[in-house]
Amino acid sequence: MQRLFATYARLLTETDTSFIRYLYKDIDWNNRFIIIKGAKGVGKTTMLLQHIKKSFDNVNQALYTSVDHIWFATHTLLELAEYHYTHGGTHLMLDEIHKYQGWERELKNIYDSYPQLHIVVTGSSMLELEQSVADLSRRVRIYTMHGLSFREYLKMEGVCDFPILRLEEILKSHVTIASELTHQVKVLLHFERYLRSGYFPFYREEGDGFEERLQQVISTIIESEIPSVSRLEYESLYKAKTLLGVLAEKVPYTLNIKDLCTTVSVSRGNLMKLLSLMDKAALIRRLYTESSGMKMLTKPEKILFNNTNIMYSLTPNADNGTMRETFFASQLSVHHMISMPSLGDFLIDGTYTFEVGGKNKKFIQVKDVLNSFVISDSIDIGFNNRIPLWIFGLMY
Repeated sequence: MQRLFATYARLLTETDTSFIRYLYKDIDWNNRFIIIKGAKGVGKTTMLLQHIKKSFDNVNQALYTSVDHIWFATHTLLELAEYHYTHGGTHLMLDEIHKYQGWERELKNIYDSYPQLHIVVTGSSMLELEQSVADLSRRVRIYTMHGLSFREYLKMEGVCDFPILRLEEILKSHVTIASELTHQVKVLLHFERYLRSGYFPFYREEGDGFEERLQQVISTIIESEIPSVSRLEYESLYKAKTLLGVLAEKVPYTLNIKDLCTTVSVSRGNLMKLLSLMDKAALIRRLYTESSGMKMLTKPEKILFNNTNIMYSLTPNADNGTMRETFFASQLSVHHMISMPSLGDFLIDGTYTFEVGGKNKKFIQVKDVLNSFVISDSIDIGFNNRIPLWIFGLMY
């Protein structure tokens, strides 16, 4: 037990509170049971420690630990909760919860047995968490943390601290907003860097090793997380890497199921399951028409990668069109519903239609569509219904 507290004290001392992720202010920390899920490396651990440092006059009332600590090889969560509670603890912060077998049952027992104890847990395996929280749904509040927005990246780099913008603000006042920011910052220079290595906060500690670490994250998802929650046979799981490689060459990929099944050598059913699992694991993003719904065995209209960093790590010479659509979808999906329109590239909240392209992109495809806009890459400032791509990175 002493080792857990010693590790906690050391981590807390080393935690910097100068930069705090967007999600922090959205969490109701007064809830008794909170789950924060998100891909590995997006900053969940740091946020827990920052919360303790900012909110507790007596940090001994809280305890942070990762459940993959060796202490848990011979002890249980229930033992930890009992000790912490009987020694004056009020808050228990548990990291990487998906690595503890049977965590749902034990946390349910802790929640019911210690009504004054607050529990906050995080997990990097979004697949395992999604399957496990059903029995806890009446007790728990669930939040999802995404990677850095372009706005957060600029703040982390010490370039500027720009306020979060709503979509309606951007559509109405994008010229004024862009003029103000580009007067202070060479936006496009920073934007290019963000697209390649700015989505995951660990880019700062990895430097030139960023792509290698990101590829390790991708391999862990495919080799460990997907097998742990699926009943797919080994051969089909092995095909997941092949599938990612194929998508990397063709994304944005308008699906031809028969051709893709032949290329990857899997059945239609297993292909659709793999696409669903990779979407839930935040590797790819499936896009559907508004009417089709998002079901595991429903054919998506298009596939993008979840974010541009993953895209570039798999295909360094990624197509510019792919990059633009991937970035736009990654930023808008945090607070909005995205679907495929009959005309244009994206339909947002069933209301706004966007056509995404380069600086010379024409309005031809959406010229007769109500509430339509052209999103252009490689421009600092837009005009009327032409909006610069980078500005949508200021939305969280």
